[in-house]
Amino acid sequence: MKVNGKSYRTVWIEDKKIYLINQNLLPFQFEIFVSSSLEESCYAISNMIVRGAGAIGSMAGFALAQAALLANSKSYLAEIEHAKKKIEATRPTAQNLFAATNFVYEKALISPLEAQKAAQQFADNDANACKKIGINGNAVIKENMRIATHCNAGWLAFTDFGSALSPIYIAKCENKKPFVYIDETRPRGQGARLTAWELMQENIPHRIIADNAAAFFMQNGEIEMYIVGADRIAANGDTANKIGTLEKAIVAYEFGIPFYVAAPMNTVDFNCQSGKEIPIEFRSEREILYQTGLDNQMNLREILIASPNSMAINPAFDVTPAKYITGYITEYGILSAEELLDYKKL
Repeated sequence: MKVNGKSYRTVWIEDKKIYLINQNLLPFQFEIFVSSSLEESCYAISNMIVRGAGAIGSMAGFALAQAALLANSKSYLAEIEHAKKKIEATRPTAQNLFAATNFVYEKALISPLEAQKAAQQFADNDANACKKIGINGNAVIKENMRIATHCNAGWLAFTDFGSALSPIYIAKCENKKPFVYIDETRPRGQGARLTAWELMQENIPHRIIADNAAAFFMQNGEIEMYIVGADRIAANGDTANKIGTLEKAIVAYEFGIPFYVAAPMNTVDFNCQSGKEIPIEFRSEREILYQTGLDNQMNLREILIASPNSMAINPAFDVTPAKYITGYITEYGILSAEELLDYKKL
């Protein structure tokens, strides 16, 4: 995708260094973070400099390749095994991370160069899958359709194109003139900060709404479809996504509004039988108690927004049962929960 007229991917590797868009600074500053070591790469994942299922996966693959490239030949195997475990401990919910480390690790056992080739292949596959998701999802978008989304599942969340936003980008290219309602997505505001920024770059009309306003707009017929991403999909179709997704799905179901999950097939964890088995990451309470924004001097500042001395609890994801999901927009088409199993052997 393009930023100020220049094409970017979310993350890439050059000369043993990993380059990634610093998403913690968006939309106020556009900056490339450079990781020169395994420690810096793991920090980038756990602290959400890179975030989103596909981007985490690509970053994880590059991080393992980086570790292989930097490893001492005498302790090579031990170092890449250590790197794999360290990377996998950064974000426990995102299935794409584990898909990437397993894919790259097999090639790292051959050589560091093969590991790098595998990491690049994984990232390229992610971008290609997301483009196909856009083409397939565009089929259910009508002209002038009012679509809602939660969190950020655009190109920032993947290597390129995105999942939930990819069909909207294709629809825009076909002059269908989609309009997007963006849930702000507390506590980190990925909708208000990242999805809105992406849609501004693409000149797609949109409005940011409070998370607790979505039901109002659905009740009044203003939202005709929801498309969200996924961090892990269980074998039965139960889907873990950013906290707040579950309530949106329930309300959409109540009002008969189609609710689609867009994700590449490597987000499906066929070893996980249902959503009850998906590990849910709990993050720092600070994300709830504090917010970061621009002050009057246009400097980034963090301020306390809650009652002093109160504590918070911060689950990062919830699980939406498959019965609330209309379909899964994948690179292989729009599938039902039952049809997902047909792709288990891929």
